[in-house]
Amino acid sequence: MNKRKSGLTYADAGVDIDAGNLMIERIKPLVRSTRRPGADGEIGGFGGLFDLKAAGFADPILVAANDGVGTKLKIAVEAQKHDTIGIDLVAMCVNDIVVQGAEPLFFLDYFATGRLDPAVGTKIVAGIAEGCRQAGCALIGGETAEMPGLYQGRDFDLAGFAVGAAERGQLLPTDDIVEGDVLLGLASTGLHSNGFSLVRRIVERSGLGWEDAAPFADGVALGEALLEPTRIYVRSVLKAIRGTHGIKALAHITGGGFPENIPRVLPRDFTAELDLDVIEAPGVFRWLAATGGVAHEEMLRTFNCGIGMVLAVASGQAAQVAAVLQEAGETVSPIGRIVPRRDAGVIYRGQIEL
Repeated sequence: MNKRKSGLTYADAGVDIDAGNLMIERIKPLVRSTRRPGADGEIGGFGGLFDLKAAGFADPILVAANDGVGTKLKIAVEAQKHDTIGIDLVAMCVNDIVVQGAEPLFFLDYFATGRLDPAVGTKIVAGIAEGCRQAGCALIGGETAEMPGLYQGRDFDLAGFAVGAAERGQLLPTDDIVEGDVLLGLASTGLHSNGFSLVRRIVERSGLGWEDAAPFADGVALGEALLEPTRIYVRSVLKAIRGTHGIKALAHITGGGFPENIPRVLPRDFTAELDLDVIEAPGVFRWLAATGGVAHEEMLRTFNCGIGMVLAVASGQAAQVAAVLQEAGETVSPIGRIVPRRDAGVIYRGQIEL
C-alpha cells in the first residue's frame, strides 16, 4: 500500500507562523517599556486601547498622522543596520503631530517582509520602542506581515501611525500671526528621512560602499552616517508651547524642504523671509551638493539643510522660547521673520554655505 504524500503547509509556502510568534514574545518587553498614563495593555489582542481621561485630557481634539521612512530603508537593508530605522518611523509621525500643538499619545506600526527574521524584526521594533520613549507615547500595537513573492531577499517595508491630542482651543497654528513675528530654527541631526532616492544616486556616483569611511564624518562608516536617525522634537517643543505660550506656528521640515513646508502653516497674507547665511549645514549636505553637483535651490527643496523644525514666535517672546528650547537640549537659531506675502511662499536672503 502506497503512503499518501503529505500535504503542503503554510511554512512550505514561505510563511513561518512560529517565527512570528517568537518575534512577538521577544518584543513584549520592548512594548512594555513605552507604557504611559492611558496605555497599559499588552500586545496580542485585536486592537490597542487608550484611555484619554487617564492621560489627563478634559475636552480633547484628536490629531492623527501616518508616515513611512522612504528609501532610507534600502540603506538599512544593504548596510545590514536595523536598530535605528524604527526611530525614524516614529519621528516622522510624532513630529507632524506636535507641530499642531498636540501631544503624541500612542503609536502603531506595520512591518512587512518577504521572509521574517525574528532577530531583525526585534531590532526594528527596538528602534520603534526607543522612538516612542523619546516622544513619550505608547506603542500599543502593530502588524507584522510575511509576504513571500511580494518582497524579495531581505527587503522590508515600514509604516507608522500615531495619534495625539490637544485640549480644544489649543491647536496650532494660531490665528494671530502678524508681520514681524520671528522664525526660529531647530537644528536637525542630518538628513532625517527625506531625499534618499537622490542620496542613493549620489552615493552610487561617488563609487563608495556603505562600509567605506564617510567623507563628511570622522571615524564613521558611510552607511551608519547616512542612517543617523531623525531627531524627535516632541518633548522640547511641548515644553516651550506650555511654558511660554509664545509659539504661533510650527513647520516640520521634511520632503519639499523650506518652500513646501513653511507656507503650509502661514496665513495667505504672509510669507517667511529666511536669512540663509545664519544656517550652518552639517557636512553631509555639503558633501551631497558637491558630489552630486546639486544646485542650491534643489538642495533647499529636497533636504532640511540643517533645520528640522521652524517655529513662528511672537517677537517679544522669541528670547524666552529659545531659552526654554535650549534648556531642553535643542540648538536654536533665529533664521528669519514673517513678512507680507509677495509672489513666493518663502523669500530667501543670502545662501547656505554648501
